[in-house]
Amino acid sequence: MTRSELVKQTKLAFDFIQKLYFEVSYLIKEMEGLFSEEEDPFIICRPSGYSINTRSSNGLDANIVHFWLLRKLSVAFVKPESSPIERGQTITAIQPETKIIYLRIILDDKDIPEPTLYCGVLYDFYKKNHTSKWPTKLEQLLTTIEYNEAKVFAHPEAIQYEDLNVRFKGKLFNLPLYDINSSKEIYEKIITPALELYHETKAGKS
Repeated sequence: MTRSELVKQTKLAFDFIQKLYFEVSYLIKEMEGLFSEEEDPFIICRPSGYSINTRSSNGLDANIVHFWLLRKLSVAFVKPESSPIERGQTITAIQPETKIIYLRIILDDKDIPEPTLYCGVLYDFYKKNHTSKWPTKLEQLLTTIEYNEAKVFAHPEAIQYEDLNVRFKGKLFNLPLYDINSSKEIYEKIITPALELYHETKAGKS
């Protein structure tokens, strides 16, 4: 490949990735809008403002450089009455009756054949050490969840996660990301089954 071809391919690659990121952001915002219009509405969870959650790194170690490019991301949706907003951030208590709708998008991974979307419910949150200052709210766990993805999402249809600080359960379904091409499909294939899982899941029973 010549130098000029390499320059052109680099530009095309970054243009494509940027467009992909924009499309994912539009999907999340469309879901946010649809959830807000429900009779029993949800709002997007804001750990540190209006943003996604991801495991990211700027380290130079060979095994860390892999995380420079955003391959996986997540957002959560919570009940406004249980998650008041203070200074642009939601405050969600860590307690067994807490339930959240969790959306996870994997754009690239060796274990999936194509970009995949996971969605469902996380519930039965329990803080194991009540004398510890961390975590003080559920929002602090969202980055930790992504960082410990291998353990958390080993069985996404039946999540049973526990570490030194917390434990929780979850149920996620999945579908190919590129199967979602309209607001109608977002509602029928993501919103509706996510709400069904949310309402059928009995939190606080562990």
